[in-house]
Amino acid sequence: MTHQCRTSGGNNQLVSTIQLEHSGPVAILTLDRAEAMNAISTQFALDLTEAAQDVAADDSISAVVLRSSSERAFCVGADLKERNGFTDEDLLAQRPVFRRLFGSIIDLPVPVVCAVSGFALGGGCELALGGDLIVADDGAVFGLPEVAVGLIPAGGGTQRLARRVGPARAADLIFTGRRVPVDEAAALGLVDRRVAGTGQAGAAAVELAEQIARNSPIALRQAKLALRTGVDRPLAEGLDIEDAGWRTAAFSPDRAEGIRAFVEKRPPVWGIGTAQ
Repeated sequence: MTHQCRTSGGNNQLVSTIQLEHSGPVAILTLDRAEAMNAISTQFALDLTEAAQDVAADDSISAVVLRSSSERAFCVGADLKERNGFTDEDLLAQRPVFRRLFGSIIDLPVPVVCAVSGFALGGGCELALGGDLIVADDGAVFGLPEVAVGLIPAGGGTQRLARRVGPARAADLIFTGRRVPVDEAAALGLVDRRVAGTGQAGAAAVELAEQIARNSPIALRQAKLALRTGVDRPLAEGLDIEDAGWRTAAFSPDRAEGIRAFVEKRPPVWGIGTAQ
């Protein structure tokens, strides 16, 4: 499945910018605006939001990969060439479009693996932060340079980066706007899995997502819900959220099938359309 959008150059030529493919229970979202290093224009944001919402509505999906078609860049953030001609009113009108974009990635109900090859800067870094796991290869470079152009990270960067690497490390990266190579990103905890070579993150992310998707669809969704909604709550509230997720999974067809498969020493066959 391919989403189509119009180019930002005003020539109204239809081009493909977001590719949505399925590999069994894995949805693969590929950013495919390589000529602009996947810079996020207004239309690009609308297209990626639409694709993410399509995935979120599909109960047959158990994991998602977000990757780039080019090893040069995962995404370099907002399209500053487009913004160069913006009035204040244009910028204000774009803001809710961008907020919906980042929200659509964060709100995906299944595990999301982001594959970073090349640059993940500004909003591109924030897209990666919106996923659950970040796989990066040797060519990956991260950064939140917004302060250099008179802005702050506002696709979740100030909040999600601090939660991932700690407030002081986040302050270092955000206040300086510096670029971070994969070695340092891994040491900081910004990268979860590192892959040798360049341009290899996409394939490794698909392999990881396929491994994840072999597990119970209901359990995966409930585990993600507990992780995402409970982590910033007081412990007692988090444990209640965890208990609610356990109850949903424990009294589902997946739990019964999982135990039967274990006893019979065979792979489980999860029910179609049973994810909650």
